Parts: sequence; C-alpha cells; structure tokens
Amino acid sequence: MTWNAQRPSPMPYHRYQSFDERVEVPLTERAWPGNRLDRAPLWVPVDLRDGNQALAEPMDTTRKRRLFDLLVRMGFKEIEIGYPSASQTDFDFVRHLAESDAVPDDVTPVVFTAARRDLIERTFASIEGLPRTVVHLYTATAPVWREVVLGRTRPEIRALIKDAAEHMARLATAGTRFQFSPEVFNLTEPDFVLEVCDGLTELWDASPDRPVIHNLPATVEIATPNVYADQIEYMHRHLARRESIILSVHPHNDRGTGVACAELAVLAGAQRVEGCLFGNGERTGNVDLVTLAMNLYAQGVDPMLDFSDIDAIRETVEACNRLPVHPRHPYAGELVYTAFSGTHQDAISKGLAHQKPDEPWRVPYLPIDPADVGRGYEAVIRVNSQSGKGGVAHLLHTHYGLDLPVRLRAEFAAVVQAATDGSGHEATPRDLWELFEATYLDAPAMAWSTFEAAPGEHHFSCELGEGVGNGPLSALVDALRGAGIDVDILHFAEHATAAGPDSPAIAYAECRVAGTTCWGAGQDTSVLTASVRAVLSAVARARRGRAAAATVASAATAGA
Repeated sequence: MTWNAQRPSPMPYHRYQSFDERVEVPLTERAWPGNRLDRAPLWVPVDLRDGNQALAEPMDTTRKRRLFDLLVRMGFKEIEIGYPSASQTDFDFVRHLAESDAVPDDVTPVVFTAARRDLIERTFASIEGLPRTVVHLYTATAPVWREVVLGRTRPEIRALIKDAAEHMARLATAGTRFQFSPEVFNLTEPDFVLEVCDGLTELWDASPDRPVIHNLPATVEIATPNVYADQIEYMHRHLARRESIILSVHPHNDRGTGVACAELAVLAGAQRVEGCLFGNGERTGNVDLVTLAMNLYAQGVDPMLDFSDIDAIRETVEACNRLPVHPRHPYAGELVYTAFSGTHQDAISKGLAHQKPDEPWRVPYLPIDPADVGRGYEAVIRVNSQSGKGGVAHLLHTHYGLDLPVRLRAEFAAVVQAATDGSGHEATPRDLWELFEATYLDAPAMAWSTFEAAPGEHHFSCELGEGVGNGPLSALVDALRGAGIDVDILHFAEHATAAGPDSPAIAYAECRVAGTTCWGAGQDTSVLTASVRAVLSAVARARRGRAAAATVASAATAGA
C-alpha cells in the first residue's frame, strides 16, 4: 500500500505470545457489551498494603494513619489496612487501629495474608479486638508461577489453599469474613479457578448474610480489556452459590488499560473493585480509583465517594506516598482543567458564558465542572504562544473587567503571541494587562474641553485646534481634521469595568487615520474622557506605525 510507509521494526517481538496462546477464554456468548454502568461498585482502596509495598519509602504509622483517615472521610467502607505478617510496621499499624478506636462502626478493615499457617496466625493476632474484619488469603495459581516460583502442581496448590482456608476458619470469630485471590487469575486456567473458588465457597459456608469475596486479579495485564471482561463474565456465570459471593476485581496497569479493565469487568458482573488513589502500586501501578469513580460521576452516576476537595486529597496522598501526582492526571492533575490552545480557550470561554446553573453541564472540553471538585475557574484558561484571542479575552475579562470587541481580540492576540513566542513562558493575567496597557492605553497627554453650544451641536477644543460635530467624538474628529489629521471612527464601544458609580470606564476605538487602521483604548472614571483617550490612542498608534514604515522604506532606498 503506497499510503503506508511503515516498515518492520528490529524489535524481537517473536519472543512473546499472544494471550490466547497462554490462557483459555471459554466465553463465547457475551452479555457485558450491552450492559451499562449505572451504579458504583464497592470500592476497596489497597493503598495501605499493595500501594505501600510499592513505595521506595514505605509508610510509617503516622503516614498510614493520615492516609487511613483520608480514606474514611472520602467514604470508603472497606479499607485494606496492611499485610501484618510481612513486617513489624504493618503489624503495629493494624494494632494501632485496633487499640485506638480509630475504625468507624460502618468501616470494615481488610488484612492480607499468604497461605501459610504461621502467617495466618500472625494475621489473626494483629486483628484481635477489631469487631469486623475481612481476612484476605492469596496464592499464585497461574502455570508459570506454579512451575517456576512455587514448584507445585495443581493438586498441590489446591491442597495448600484448602489447608490455609481451614486454618482461617478455625481462628475466625463471628465478625470475620473471608476473601480469596487466585493471584494472576487472568493467566490461570478457568476450570482450575472455578474448582478452587467453589471449594472455598463451600468450605467457608458462604451465605447471602455472610458472603465470601472472590477477588480475581489481573496481576499482570496480558490482553486488551475485553478479554478480562470475558474472563470475569465466565466466572460470574459459573461460580457456584453466586448469590453468596461478592465478585471482586483487582486490575493492574501493565498495558496502561487498568481503568478500562475495571470498567468492563463491572459490566461483566464484578461487584467490587480494589485499587489505589491515583494508581499507585507495583510496576505501572494498581487501577486508579479516583479516575474510575470520577468517570462514573461524569456520566451522572453517584460515585459514593466524596471528591469535593480533590486538591486536598491529592496533597495528602502525595505527602503519604512521597510521590507526585502527574499534572495531567485525570480529574486531579494541576493542569487537567487548563487550556492553552486558542481554539479550546475560545470554546471554553463561550461555554462558561452560556452555561446556566440549573441546566446539565455542557461546556466544551471540560468533562465536569471544576467547581464540583473544589477547583476555581482562574486556571481554566492560561496563555502562552499557542493561545488565541478567546483565551486572552477571557483572562482580561475575568481579572480586569475588559470586554474587548471581536476585531480587537484578534489584533491583541497577535500582540500577545509575538511577546510570548519563543519565550518558553506563559503570560499571567497581570502580564496581559501590562501588555494591553502599554499597547493601547497610551493617548498623548493633552489639555482639552468640550461643550454643547446648542442642542445637537458639540464643540471640542484642544491644543491642536477646535472642532464642531453632532457629538463630542465627531467634534474631536473635526478638530483633528482641522489640524491636518484625517480620521474616521470605524468602530466604538465602551463599558464599565466593575460595578459601582466610581468604577473606571474603558472605551475602545477603531480608527482609520490617513488610510491606516488602528485600535486605541482609554480608561477613566469619566466615560467621555475614556472615549477621547481611545480615539487619541488610535491616532497616535497609526502615526507611529506610518513613521516606522517610512523609516524602513528610507533605509531600504539608501541601501539600494
């Protein structure tokens, strides 16, 4: 194909297998593509365990407690609080929560353990005194992990899990519920996962009042999100005693599609999603709960979590993880509600002006109202060399009360672009005002007066001469013409820049001066004074422009 110039790369792609060569996906009739996301799943943050183990500097009790309190305030009702058998720090934090009465009555802590009796006993020791807990058992089940890491067969892995589950049942109290994760579920044979999960459902005697959680992790992403959805739907259809099971998912982000995997998994029957705020976690991270929940919100679905101060959430997570949140992170990044592009700025500015408080949100380029997450509108539009007239006009209007005429917007945007192009810096609202002031509010100092001699006959007097007209500005133009300055006012506008009788007025005048068209502006508490200054500014700018052009032409003639 002549239009496609791509050529084979030197990458050794033949070393890797597609997902269907590594795992069977037996689902053939899909229901999930026709489903809709119309409610939030049960959210379970694993920041204090899975996220914490991925940090270069794991959290101490103080940082963990700060993050735990944030998760409670946001509205999470199940929170994985640690891996108490893995470290003394984790054990101590679980004990801290148990002994400090820090867990609200409607919040259930989750603790994580591998399938070893001594680790299970250590786990149960850590939760003593907590009235409600979920004990989360995990074991790797995928072939590569069985063969390379554990060195065990399928029957041996099944026996290992059964022994651990029985030990958990012996240690459990009335407030204990059980969770199981076949680690690397998405690379495990479907029949083996069903066999193990159904066995645990029966062993733990799951019921609707005391359901078992089967958590099916995409521990390492291997395929497009639709494949994970097929795997989840297959389990959703075939798990025994389905009404007594909470089907949970735990996607990672190795292919960069963790959010899509989670959303499609919920369409396919998952009721619960584990992840981290802002996607922290091993390698490329766990699925991002902030993005997932706010994606629902942007579709008109209650996320069942409070993001009304998203900057405070981000700052807390950054402090606890000691990792920055990317400025382009969906919904929470510093720049995600900011437009630099001229066309985007113009559309956003018009959309904000058109938006009514009681109507559905319909502002171009902004999927949600930034105010809903505690953001203001000051940073929605920022100006650099890529910006256009809409953004420049919006900032001058928002910060200084200027409502530039349409043609003046285009002209001043070119002035701004010339000033910012190549600078590598954006222009602040103050920069824009100073540039506007230097460009247009430069009428020559001149003593003048005006009066109405008779109805409809205005006189204007200044050091250049006198003029008469049917209004003050036409009298000014007549005076200028008498002084040999040929002026026509092509467009004129004025308005107050703020409320109140003492607020300054600003006037804009587009004038043709001896064939040269220029804009000028004037500002004063007197509308008339502002108007006169605007015309004089336009005249001065036009004459300077002609003088500069004449100098260039003279230099060119001399050079020739």
